[in-house]
Amino acid sequence: MSTSSFTPATGLRNPHLQTLWGPLWRKSLPLAHQRERLWLADGDFLDLDWGGPHRADAPLVLVLHGLTGSSSSHYVLGLQHALQAQGWASVAVNWRGCSGEPNLLARSYHSGASEDLAEVIAHLRAQRPSAPLYAVGYSLGGNVLLKHLGEAGSASQLQGAVAVSVPFRLDQCADRIGLGFSRVYQRHFIREMISYVKTKERDFLHRGHHEGLEALSRLGPLTNMRTFWDFDGRITAPLNGFSDAHDYYKRSSSRYYLGENRTPTLIIQSSDDPFVFRHSLPEASELARTTTLELHSHGGHVGFVDGSLRQPGYYLERRIPEWLAQLG
Repeated sequence: MSTSSFTPATGLRNPHLQTLWGPLWRKSLPLAHQRERLWLADGDFLDLDWGGPHRADAPLVLVLHGLTGSSSSHYVLGLQHALQAQGWASVAVNWRGCSGEPNLLARSYHSGASEDLAEVIAHLRAQRPSAPLYAVGYSLGGNVLLKHLGEAGSASQLQGAVAVSVPFRLDQCADRIGLGFSRVYQRHFIREMISYVKTKERDFLHRGHHEGLEALSRLGPLTNMRTFWDFDGRITAPLNGFSDAHDYYKRSSSRYYLGENRTPTLIIQSSDDPFVFRHSLPEASELARTTTLELHSHGGHVGFVDGSLRQPGYYLERRIPEWLAQLG
């Protein structure tokens, strides 16, 4: 376990303030990027947003956002800015339907979509074969990344990886987010995910995509869904080939894949994460030798804001580029 230290900003020790600081109070960080559309093997697409420098040999970092996020999420833009300052290139993935345009198929993005990540990595390797390639995933993106690393083993095609605030056991996290103040996040996510499906439905209707409309109609009414168990059981599982929420959670939880990871990996986690039980974190015996778990007492969920309220600092945006650079 790593001993690297993080001290929360004065006045931001509370995990919910850490979690909410970025989306509610952080100033926006515009970033000039180049968008590329990657067509997937099944006929759908992902939009990739590239940040410079655009040299063929510049180290390249693939950035993976979390649930209901996008390449415009504050933590994605913050990291891309930090990498650019270090002279590294980056490319932020928008999962299916997350770039501002609905994806073409009925299936959605989800926490186990490692096959999409594998296609992105193969594409980047072909695009920039001389560039060292790394990946950083946040929350859902971190889960997808760790799952891919376990599935790929020594063939991950990555020189290093970082996963932040990972929901290692999706079933347990679905329980955790239904407790106490975390229910506020649950309501927000459920509302956004239902909106994601409704937007897809309107797009299918506009395009006359009858097969897609039939798939969505089989889901039934988009009402009376209050928990992740409700949504994932009625929407995520049937849309993506799982029998039910239990099947989806079991097959997609990254904790079951950690031991097969052969890529140098840093996991940054907080004990007070309001989405993740402490007992959901992996034991040292579950981690591969190449994996380092950096567990902090504070930090919330994708928070890790230090400094002060007047001059906040962003630990992740210092720590991640520094750790990746050390890999050589």
